Amino acid sequence: MDDTPKPNEEVPEAPPEEAKDETIKDLQPESETQAEKIPKQVKEKTELPQAKKDSQEKAGKTETGKVKKEEDKKKDDFRYIVRIANTDIDGEKKLVRGLTSIKGVGMHMSALITDETGIDRDIKIGNLTDSQIEKIKEALDDIEESAPKWMLNHRKDYETGEDIHLIGSDIDMRLRDEINIMKKIRSYKGIRHERGLPARGQRTRANNRSGLTLGVSKRREDRKK
Repeated sequence: MDDTPKPNEEVPEAPPEEAKDETIKDLQPESETQAEKIPKQVKEKTELPQAKKDSQEKAGKTETGKVKKEEDKKKDDFRYIVRIANTDIDGEKKLVRGLTSIKGVGMHMSALITDETGIDRDIKIGNLTDSQIEKIKEALDDIEESAPKWMLNHRKDYETGEDIHLIGSDIDMRLRDEINIMKKIRSYKGIRHERGLPARGQRTRANNRSGLTLGVSKRREDRKK
């Protein structure tokens, strides 16, 4: 069959380009194309973190405002140094930790004192009132009655035979007196204290070599030659 057009027949005109584009758009769904969807998704992703940032900044501002208010309160009533049992304690420390700066008071003893007084362990010492400080001082004075015997640091005293708990400078004073007593009665520990040697069975051959020339002497080297 010949497809050549005859002279009387009309040749169909080619559709214009605009018509082609309309047909392509008609084939696609009415929803947004992929090219339009991608930038919108990117915009949503970028907008969400910005909203989060704004909320975080607002929350940060409120938190900083609270911190500033607390600092202002500190300036009025806060004590940066509190004196208890003849020792200066940092007011920034918590109560349990701060009491351990007193000589003769450890973590167990400080926890026992705070529980007896009924004060919160986590409160800062600088925020304590005068009445609370007095309660702590009274509890420190009555440790021997409230604490169990195994917590006391000086049991079976030499003179009285009682169980005592010493605090602060009393520890050093009592230690000197007892060492002097051991020296006077010429006990083994007293003699070791006089000579400046360890008094609890430590070895002295390798360690605690004081007053001697360390290393190999020259005479031995001469003999070997």
